[in-house]
Amino acid sequence: MVQIPRFPESKHPLVKFLLHQSDRSLLSLFQLYPEQGKYFTAIFCRYSAIVYTLIAHGTKSKVQGDYLFALTWRDIFYEMRELPLPDLQSWLIDMTGLYIHHVELPPVSAINYNLKAAPPPLWCYLEQGLELIDPVLRLIIVMSDNFHWSETRIAAHFQAEGKMVSPAEVKQLLLKGHQMLNNSLPQDIKAIYLHEN
Repeated sequence: MVQIPRFPESKHPLVKFLLHQSDRSLLSLFQLYPEQGKYFTAIFCRYSAIVYTLIAHGTKSKVQGDYLFALTWRDIFYEMRELPLPDLQSWLIDMTGLYIHHVELPPVSAINYNLKAAPPPLWCYLEQGLELIDPVLRLIIVMSDNFHWSETRIAAHFQAEGKMVSPAEVKQLLLKGHQMLNNSLPQDIKAIYLHEN
């Protein structure tokens, strides 16, 4: 029996308000208002159980399943931007099937993804935000947040690359990068996931 994770964002007022909308309407709103995240989040909430169940039956471990679930939703997020208005449920099932059969998953020990810490909609908008910021700031954020490197270790990495950066400068750059990343997130995503008004 597959244990489908609960996604509390489905109960957030911004998302709950949209759950009566048709698939066609949600997809159209998502495409018309890319600066808002609630439409994608509502689509995710509507179809997460179906996608998760299909993936859970097609993967060997929960860690790999959660990771493939996130990867699938990340690609759905980018594909839906340009998608002509299809039968969304069939399209999502087809996309999920493609991922189950064609994505080569890393071993469990190499996966650094936590479904509870970064549900797919939040992960998608964080990744989109990371793409928009300076590459050096992005690298510092990834080293710090994903790999848990200290400011000293990050500074040593840059020094090995010939860039003289002190741990104190790394700390300032990390603060600046986090601020830029936070500013890049849609307001409704911050309200839904980060509890910001």
